[in-house]
Amino acid sequence: MKRLRRTWITLTAAIAAATASAQVELPGLPTVPLPLPAVTDPATGALRTAGSVPRAELRRLRIRELLRTERGRYETDPAGQPIVKSQVGALSPTAEALARAREAGFTILSEQTLEGLGLRLVVLHAPPGMSTRRALKKLRELDPAGSYDYNHLYLDSGVDASSEESPATAAAMASAQASEIRIGLVDTGVDAAHPSLAGAAIRTHGCDGKPTPAYHGTAVASILVGNGGGYEGMLPGATLFAADVFCGHGAGSLSLLAVELDWLAREGVPVINISLVGAKSVLLTALVRAMGARGHLLVAAVGNDGPAAPPLFPAAYPDVIGVTGVDDEDRVLPEACRGKHVDFAARGADFRAAQIGGGYSDVRGTSFATPIVAGLLAAEHTALDRDDAKRTLDALAQAAADLGRDGPDTTYGQGLVGREYRTGWKKPAP
Repeated sequence: MKRLRRTWITLTAAIAAATASAQVELPGLPTVPLPLPAVTDPATGALRTAGSVPRAELRRLRIRELLRTERGRYETDPAGQPIVKSQVGALSPTAEALARAREAGFTILSEQTLEGLGLRLVVLHAPPGMSTRRALKKLRELDPAGSYDYNHLYLDSGVDASSEESPATAAAMASAQASEIRIGLVDTGVDAAHPSLAGAAIRTHGCDGKPTPAYHGTAVASILVGNGGGYEGMLPGATLFAADVFCGHGAGSLSLLAVELDWLAREGVPVINISLVGAKSVLLTALVRAMGARGHLLVAAVGNDGPAAPPLFPAAYPDVIGVTGVDDEDRVLPEACRGKHVDFAARGADFRAAQIGGGYSDVRGTSFATPIVAGLLAAEHTALDRDDAKRTLDALAQAAADLGRDGPDTTYGQGLVGREYRTGWKKPAP
């Protein structure tokens, strides 16, 4: 079995109705109205709608639009990844390290004890006049043995293609009793009142208990546990633990993602679906490793930045299962990222999923392939056990249909899974 490759917070400035999504609240961060009607291309000044933008460019343009509209709040790290200005995260810092930070002029914005992971996350604010880059360097100088990094922001990794009102039907799978299956979702909020989800068992967390349903999370939830309105997802009857790390606001932080991962760890959810992409982070690395060490399987989309794009995280971590998407002809989506971190391929286009407020949309993107893989794993891996997690992954690899070059490759990973569940999702003929 190819080694698992490849968990954080999200930010999004939705660029059109076709890419509408929501985000997470941070101390002192303003709300950005969603969806934005279009994106201004910073290079040309032209107003571009979602339909006129190549899918591989969407994330880059969304980041630029957010930086343009919220210049005082956000900036980029040396690698060009979006971060919250003046904030640095510290993982389980010692009391002495925090004392030195305070003496240097840093203030503590938040402190979270992650009981389920055995960690503590502290968010520090830089002293007045100190840049974020200098702040990170200073904290690492004050505490060379500590774990510090930027407060990175992350985007969702899926795009809906068009809105429709007629339902689709998906074939279900489950080798375990449905009531025994528990699956996690880290995404935007879920519209639990949607007909496809009205019969599903959904537990939600985040956003101070205030429901903030959004397109992306609703669509993925329907693929996972849809159980009504003529739509049946991968695991009808399973319990979905839905963590909203967006909350309808204009930015999200790693600290909030850490809280939601901790909730899923405390609830003992064996398999967690993640549809977010962004930068590599020292802090996120530790969170992902802590989850894996406890027997959780994290399944993440590899992203839609194109075949030449650098790896996106968390999918690119060795401890995360990276999923790419294919169309109804088993061809990889042209916008899908490639690399050694690709573990499996699944259907990522040419089917429908729920949209907020009722109705269904055609969906496209690696994040819509991810719940197919997560559903297959959750049906088998029903309790936290590292050995069982490995056996489940080995079995899925054995069942995968080899695509592309013989054996594992950087386009399809181990191969295509979930093919037998494709027919019900295919868009009906007009």
